[in-house]
Amino acid sequence: MFNNHIAITPDLVRDHGLKPDEYERILQLIGRPPTMTELGIFSAMWNEHCSYKSSRLWLKTLPTKGERVIHGPGENAGVVDIGDGDVVVFKMESHNHPSYIEPYQGAATGVGGILRDVFTMGARPIAAMNSLRFGSPDHPRTQHVVSGVVAGVGGYGNSFGVPTVGGEVNFHPRYNGNCLVNAFAAGIAKADGIFLSEAKGVGLPVVYLGSKTGRDGMGGATMASAEFDDDSDEKRPTVQVGDPFSEKVLLEACLELMQTGAVIAIQDMGAAGLTCSAVEMGAKGNLGLELDLDKVPCRETHMSAYEMMLSESQERMLMVLDPARHAAAEAVFVKWGLDFAVVGKTTDTLRFVVTHHGEVMADLPIKELGDEAPLYDRPWVETPKRPVIAAADVPAPDDLGDALLTLISSPDLCSRRWVVEQYDHYVMGNTVQHPGGDAGVVRLNGGPKGLAFTADVTPRYCEADPYEGGKQAIAESWRNLSAVGSLPIAVTDNLNFGNPERPEIMGQFVGCLKGIGDACRALDYPIVSGNVSLYNETNGQAILPTPTIGGVGLIADVEKTVGLGFRGAGEAIVLIGDTTGWLGQSIYLREICGREEGAPPPVDLAQEKRHGDFVRDLVTAGKISAAHDLSDGGLGIALAEMALAGNIGAAITLPDTVLPPHALLFGEDQGRYVVTVAAAGLETLRAAAKAAGVPATVVGAVGGSELTVSALTGASLCTISVQTLRERHEAWFPAFMGAA
Repeated sequence: MFNNHIAITPDLVRDHGLKPDEYERILQLIGRPPTMTELGIFSAMWNEHCSYKSSRLWLKTLPTKGERVIHGPGENAGVVDIGDGDVVVFKMESHNHPSYIEPYQGAATGVGGILRDVFTMGARPIAAMNSLRFGSPDHPRTQHVVSGVVAGVGGYGNSFGVPTVGGEVNFHPRYNGNCLVNAFAAGIAKADGIFLSEAKGVGLPVVYLGSKTGRDGMGGATMASAEFDDDSDEKRPTVQVGDPFSEKVLLEACLELMQTGAVIAIQDMGAAGLTCSAVEMGAKGNLGLELDLDKVPCRETHMSAYEMMLSESQERMLMVLDPARHAAAEAVFVKWGLDFAVVGKTTDTLRFVVTHHGEVMADLPIKELGDEAPLYDRPWVETPKRPVIAAADVPAPDDLGDALLTLISSPDLCSRRWVVEQYDHYVMGNTVQHPGGDAGVVRLNGGPKGLAFTADVTPRYCEADPYEGGKQAIAESWRNLSAVGSLPIAVTDNLNFGNPERPEIMGQFVGCLKGIGDACRALDYPIVSGNVSLYNETNGQAILPTPTIGGVGLIADVEKTVGLGFRGAGEAIVLIGDTTGWLGQSIYLREICGREEGAPPPVDLAQEKRHGDFVRDLVTAGKISAAHDLSDGGLGIALAEMALAGNIGAAITLPDTVLPPHALLFGEDQGRYVVTVAAAGLETLRAAAKAAGVPATVVGAVGGSELTVSALTGASLCTISVQTLRERHEAWFPAFMGAA
């Protein structure tokens, strides 16, 4: 692709995503102009995607330690103790830019990459989720992107054989030119069977594992660290191509290899491919590393050193091998039909040396490439506070029932059945609760123990008030896990923002991280892994700030979990938490009034913990039959979703005569749940709530085929059949995707 001795021009430097001052730093570090291969290596290692150069300072402020945390950020994935000698290994990462350029392959390889992060640690993947955000439904490209991304997620995950148990799908015009595809995976391993990426020992063989190297994905990490413009399609060659069947074989081969005792260190070849994996392994171990590219298995002829070092071909690993176990290790990969090639060795020189055809193509200081990439303290400005909107200042709808139907059939609140049915959520046979509830639940090792998973963030809150929005993302994750009866134990995050060189965008990032950090500390909910995706902009228009939170909860007995569906006729419906009718930044304000205004609802973290602990205790004690957290659309949407999930109606009486009915029904106050309890257990629940200092208000009873809502005065406000709710709820997505 490039002659290694080509003259390095300012245009080449710019094309590699490096600033002039960063190039000057390169010249000072190595004392000469870099070769073309070296320029490519610096470009890969010093971009945002790999170096976190704009975010590292603030990431250090997050709480990453806890009683259960075994490995926090810095490894391929976080590792958390779940008892009985077992650990859960999990992480979330983005594949945003590739998925907009080439939706199917971008999403597919995003799933493949996060699965490798998990099994590189020695864990067998047991669950996947995804958080997807697309542009306005009426944008000419949105349907194409949705179709390709959903097919890519399903195509890779289903073929690999891991259940997709949860996630999000939302739409907003701010994602028109830059969709978000955040992929999550979790796996299970033994606590004494975790493998790390830190190279150890001098003179040990470095082994290439898996599929062959091609020219796909060239410069993918650098592309992921740049804004888009009108010619983003020209970046199509930077999108990787995945093969889930090869990855499944690689999984089995790696897990078998790890049983041989041959693995000293192992690293997935993800962003920046061979470059990043080799440099990170050496730098973490304070070792040098030499690579001989003549030994790298290639599927294309005449590949240059530059191409091999920057290729992001999928389904590949790099390993430091115990030479005494070489034969046993190689036999595993021969059996599975995968490449196993010694391509280098560790050294004590702290140099990263790359040779090709007997010529030195790169000779660089390895620590400066890895641990000492540029670090920026970007200027930032605090996001201006928005005014609180009083409920009385938000117009009531002409018809409360029509408003509820409009919301339940809107793109952000309608049924995701069209999406979910493309994912296999029962493969492996351990899924207890599938997508559509508050959290996905998976049984472990035949039970009774299980894990719960959820992905959450409300971007409109984060833009209106980054600090409160960051708190709310953590709090909603906490609520979703608590609602199914799980103890929230740890978090992974995917921090999606615009250009950090703009102080207002950096201010969003800082504000969200402050809120996330405070919420995690208050809830004893540490962050053990994650990803930062910046420069999510198109023609200068940034996405909404979207710090996606992937939460994991531990369940002692999966048989005691509850879903969100109404169950028994005559059961009491109880609202947990206080309602003020908060309509600022609500879905009601946006969808019914056409306004995106005001401050988002504040989050009381002490209240969140108290209410979540109370609901979780109710679930695990078997005292309630259903639970659902309140979020978008407030009480009205929660009740409609519970009626739909249980296929049974309810009679509701709004509990206040001061607040207007639309505020009571659609306000998005935080820290709230709806639970159902048998009539015989109602007074016991009330007494327990009073003792715990938790507001618990009976708002109705389950039964019938209609959802009816009345005022406290007895006046009827709306009546909607469950069948009508279902027809409206199910209609939007198939109609949208069938319009091609």
